[in-house]
Amino acid sequence: MAPAAVWEHAISPAGVNRELRPLLRMTFPPQVADIAASWQPGVRLFRSWILLGGVVPVEYDDLAFVAVEPGRRFLERSSLLSQRVWEHERVIEPTRAGCRLTDRIRFAPRLPVLAPVYAFAFQGVFRLRHRNLRRIFGAAAD
Repeated sequence: MAPAAVWEHAISPAGVNRELRPLLRMTFPPQVADIAASWQPGVRLFRSWILLGGVVPVEYDDLAFVAVEPGRRFLERSSLLSQRVWEHERVIEPTRAGCRLTDRIRFAPRLPVLAPVYAFAFQGVFRLRHRNLRRIFGAAAD
């Protein structure tokens, strides 16, 4: 898997939704083809609704980036309906076999007592995302 192809996938609405399916889908403004194209540090780009099964709204993401290194890394720091702070960092590093993709998340729930529930749910969502990424791009050893 070529790092450039994985980056293009990661910043496209279609790519994000391929990672999340069939469990979730995110909405994007129709004119957005590259999520990271017009970012300014900490400025909300748009509100994305997160739809369970692609249909039922269960969450929203007021999407904002604090750092973007095109082709390599982004750091999203947003607020969600359920989270005062949602942070998602994705790093794509070249390897001999293609690339290594690493996701790191941090969150601060509006209701702290629910943190273990959210941790469990987010782990499941990112396991799904990585399983879908392996299906789309294949898995390669370093």
